[in-house]
Amino acid sequence: MSEQRETIAVRSGEELNEDAIVSFLRKSLPEFPQDETLTIRQFPAGASNLTYLLESDSFEAVLRRPPFGPLPAKGHDMLREHNLLKALSPKFPYAPRPLVLGEGTDVMDVTFYVMERKHGIVLDSKDSEIVPSREEANRVSERFIDLLAELHQVDPTTGGLEKFGHPEGFTKRQVEGWLKRYEKAKTEDVPGFEELRAWMIREIPPDGEATVIHNDFKLNNMLFSEGYEQVNAVVDWEMATIGDPLFDLGVALGYWAEPNDPPGIRAGFQSVTTHDGFYNRRDLIERYAKKTGRNLDHIHFYQVFAHFKLAVIVQQIYYRWKKGQTQDARFKVYGDMATELIKHANSIRGSYS
Repeated sequence: MSEQRETIAVRSGEELNEDAIVSFLRKSLPEFPQDETLTIRQFPAGASNLTYLLESDSFEAVLRRPPFGPLPAKGHDMLREHNLLKALSPKFPYAPRPLVLGEGTDVMDVTFYVMERKHGIVLDSKDSEIVPSREEANRVSERFIDLLAELHQVDPTTGGLEKFGHPEGFTKRQVEGWLKRYEKAKTEDVPGFEELRAWMIREIPPDGEATVIHNDFKLNNMLFSEGYEQVNAVVDWEMATIGDPLFDLGVALGYWAEPNDPPGIRAGFQSVTTHDGFYNRRDLIERYAKKTGRNLDHIHFYQVFAHFKLAVIVQQIYYRWKKGQTQDARFKVYGDMATELIKHANSIRGSYS
């Protein structure tokens, strides 16, 4: 079984200055070999920050940088991401360890960082050549939700982690903030949005426990060992913070597709979790509750909001494509995806009315 976090040749318009990067690494990273040729390739997955593989005969690492073009205020903060991983990785070894920060250098005109490379199998599209057996799918489901529960046990008040969030009023701020982001990125009126907005504002749960949350916890952000016996790494920590752990659970459930989901949702999220043997969302909720002992009475709110948040992220990317700020053809259909996600959030809301 081969590793599936494949790389491609760097996409046009997203090239890096290889000579400048080599010079930077030789000065800043003692373990970087002085006499080897560096090869740079790109990880194609993801639609936000850009991720590159740096590789020579005896060295490998991963470079993260913001996308090219205009960026939203406070978005794509590589300094924050670097510092959070620096604080978190000693407590949660599944988070990659950062190696060096590039800030205020002549390598590129944005802050970037280099981190250790983690290896493993990525489970992504339902059409992937890798399809776990029923037993393996069951094991993956358990490892997935158990690791989320483990992350939520990390003490968020020590080791510098307390700097990375403001848990008081967290969910209320999230609702208000993502509503504002949607308004800024809106390209057309979507049926049901106003009703969804009113419901989310009205139903915000009270503050509860605060933990470290990944905020984008999904299966293709995990690297598994052979046979799916264990998780080797969790990647893409750009939205991690200190907040409500049920918010994190809701986001994870939002990405976890089921065979009976609406066609528009299944088309947008071609997830391997629709195959036989994977837990359904109710199974994940029950296992998380047993692992953590947390009260999940309000989990439906977090599921509704998770789909709205996904709609906003997709809409923001579509807005950039429509304005000509990115030429990536993948984003052409993201407007329709955002509409489908809002529709689905409303259907979840209605099922709990």
